[in-house]
Amino acid sequence: MAELILRRVLVAIPTIIIVSMLVFALQKLLPGDPALLIAGEERDPKVVEFIREKYHLNDPVPVQYGYWVMNVLTGDFGISLRTDTPVTTLVAQKLPVTIQLAVMAMIIALLVGVPAGILSAVRKGTVTDYVANVVALSGLSIPNFWLGILLIFLVSVQLGWLPASGYVPPSEDLWLSIETMLMPAFVLGTALAATLMRHTRSAMIGILRSDYIRTARAKGLRQNKVVYKHALRNALVPIVTLMTLLFGELLGGAVLTEQIFTIPGFGKLVVDAVFTRDYQVVQGIVLCTAIGFIVMNLFADILYILINPRLRGA
Repeated sequence: MAELILRRVLVAIPTIIIVSMLVFALQKLLPGDPALLIAGEERDPKVVEFIREKYHLNDPVPVQYGYWVMNVLTGDFGISLRTDTPVTTLVAQKLPVTIQLAVMAMIIALLVGVPAGILSAVRKGTVTDYVANVVALSGLSIPNFWLGILLIFLVSVQLGWLPASGYVPPSEDLWLSIETMLMPAFVLGTALAATLMRHTRSAMIGILRSDYIRTARAKGLRQNKVVYKHALRNALVPIVTLMTLLFGELLGGAVLTEQIFTIPGFGKLVVDAVFTRDYQVVQGIVLCTAIGFIVMNLFADILYILINPRLRGA
């Protein structure tokens, strides 16, 4: 396992480098001058020149990239051009919010999607299978922003069961924090559950047709044991892959959902940073997101080995 982890880490290093180069280069293609934005409305030429020198904006792009990489290697992702706050501080403030939302959304998706996929596969061709597929297709088709607005109107405005928007840290009030994040997590979890259900169903149908499953049934094993011990364990590998990718996507920030429910996470932060040409913030967030994806893929590789021992010699 140690050798596998080392190989994955060695592959991840050039991936991170390429991602950082692309992010840095694409930022320079955005219209607007960050020095003029920071200088304000008066835009004193001396102030603008001082800003350019301070943030190395007069240097060639490769030189600017070199400065940025050297700072990142020391843990310094730069300073926000808009708020003059260290990017690491902003990430430390917003990351827990996004992680909480992502975890709650994944819990909802797992509790709904995987059991529904198993049930649909076991009862393939029945009314249960048809209903599960219709519900899954509906979950994939309904836009998150529309579902979010509808939930706010029904659950918050009409029924008054949950807060319509905002965020409360768990350290201040755990139950209120869960209440404020429940609706946005449900909005995200609905789409994720539909995706998980379709993939779980496909994986389970393929496994249930295998010869060793027929043999297990011929030996008289109970249906639950055949499905959950033999079939599900082998079907988990593609499901784990999908789960890690979906979770990594959530860590990148659910932009529309966070905007609708006024959640101060990665999504809202990166949107504000793009509109204000806050290059340092965008670069830091995208780099952190890329690292998060790589870590989640590494975690998935470890889970593969734990789930399927036959992969240990691969």
